[in-house]
Amino acid sequence: MIRAKRRELDLTQDEVAAQISTSTPYVGHLESGKRHPSDKVVTKLAEVLGIGNRELFLLANPHAEALFATEPVRGGGSAWEQFQKDENLRRIHNVSGAEFAILSQVSLLGEVQSTRDLIYILQTIRHAVGK
Repeated sequence: MIRAKRRELDLTQDEVAAQISTSTPYVGHLESGKRHPSDKVVTKLAEVLGIGNRELFLLANPHAEALFATEPVRGGGSAWEQFQKDENLRRIHNVSGAEFAILSQVSLLGEVQSTRDLIYILQTIRHAVGK
């Protein structure tokens, strides 16, 4: 997808590399799937190529799709309750105590539809504070 979007925008790998502050070979590795970009590179690529951060994150981290593939909560407790109980999900995403506390506050704002949405909120917060 990165290669197709780059070509659609008539950009070279050199131009993309310069705009995201990385090397041309690294861009080639990203396009061929040999490398997986960091969150910061995902954000820069999304801006340069006009792709949504969430979509590009999932493309860059295909293993994460299964973790996010939860359906909206229908019985069985709220998304927040499921998130609280799912130690494996919190471990995989390295959720700190402070982040857990912030997400608990977010859950007070209204009903979150899925644990996937909570992870997206967490990633957004991390991006905003430069983690």
